[in-house]
Amino acid sequence: MSKPINKKITIIGGGLAGCEAAWQAAKLGGQIRLYDMKPHRFSPAHNSPMLAELVCSNSLRSDDINSAIGLLKEEMRRCGSLIMAAATETRVPAGKALAVNREHFAEFITTRIEQNPLIEIIRQEITEIPPPGDAPLIMATGPLTSSSLAESLAELTGREHLAFYDAIAPIISADSLDMNIVYQASRYDDGPGDYLNCPLDREQYTRFIQALNEADKMPLKEFEDQKYFEGCLPIEVMAERGEDTPRFGPMKPVGLPDPRTGRAPYAVVQLRKENREGTTYNMVGFQTKLTYPAQKKIFRLIPGLENVEFTRLGSIHRNTFVCGPEVLTSELRLKNRPDLFLAGQLTGVEGYIESTAMGLLAGLNAARLLLGAKLLVPPPDTAMGALINHLTCAESKHFQPSNINFGLFPAVEKKMPKKMRGEYRAQKALASFDNWKDVENIPD
Repeated sequence: MSKPINKKITIIGGGLAGCEAAWQAAKLGGQIRLYDMKPHRFSPAHNSPMLAELVCSNSLRSDDINSAIGLLKEEMRRCGSLIMAAATETRVPAGKALAVNREHFAEFITTRIEQNPLIEIIRQEITEIPPPGDAPLIMATGPLTSSSLAESLAELTGREHLAFYDAIAPIISADSLDMNIVYQASRYDDGPGDYLNCPLDREQYTRFIQALNEADKMPLKEFEDQKYFEGCLPIEVMAERGEDTPRFGPMKPVGLPDPRTGRAPYAVVQLRKENREGTTYNMVGFQTKLTYPAQKKIFRLIPGLENVEFTRLGSIHRNTFVCGPEVLTSELRLKNRPDLFLAGQLTGVEGYIESTAMGLLAGLNAARLLLGAKLLVPPPDTAMGALINHLTCAESKHFQPSNINFGLFPAVEKKMPKKMRGEYRAQKALASFDNWKDVENIPD
């Protein structure tokens, strides 16, 4: 499909998603203007003038193809991802994880982008979203989007659909719950209700609060102020305000009698469905700054969660993202401005690789829009498709950014041992992905 395109695609942001979008669009013949404000201005987290700077960990997480993140990486490799090529070239030993030398990684990507004759790098800050033109625009400015550019995006999307601080509660696998303890009920409702409930007696609750107070917490970054919304306080901050504070908040047992005994527990942890299939559940009100090891240890003190598997752990950090189900199409365009694509964490994904994958799709679709070709929407049983489905079909009232995990995929239709599920899902996903890629003529 690759052929020269006379109109120039504008991409704002030279991070992972922006660079991947430029690379993919150029493969289809697109001419690109890639804007990056460095070195004239740096965000609070950046210090290198190079493109695609990794600001947190140098790990891109598991490379096991039978894991959800490993599967996503493989799909991207099959689309000729620049970022995956850079990771392969600059890999450092990290066990089963894919980790890179940060400097060499950024140098590799910057050099490739600079040497591509179809990509023009413009070192200039964009402070507001350009008006509609005759070519697509991709916004890939990341979680630390400047206040002026974020304000411009808020005007387009509606302020109620743009978040600037991210409070995430853990998500757990439904089949790892102990249903001999957990019971189904919604507050004051007759019948089974929509929530699952983990009951605690007084002794269990006291032990849990003590563990919260003693747990290790993640320190705030220099550019993050400790300004929590009262409606989404970290669970450990609630505990610091008084032993009974969580019990009058998200752990309130009122109206939730255990149907097996008819009595209300001393405290309760509620779990809400994260997807329609009910394969994963969100721990209601449990956004947290606890370290990951502390979360795993302490939350498994909750009755019914002793052997729970986490598909995502909780966090609170500065972020900028839209409420995808309200404002995004499945092609990553704004519903009210179809020339404007979003990529990276702005879309509502978490993680380096997930952000890059959204850049990959946005770049391909922007070029295809200019070519008059059908825009791409990956099948929902693929890793890319599962992310798109989460961004556009999740319940908007409770939408939260997410890493890729198998809980976002369609439910496995047949019973099998837990250890076999990843391999089964990966094989099925890659077969579906390859078929889709061939049908849509997506270049390697």
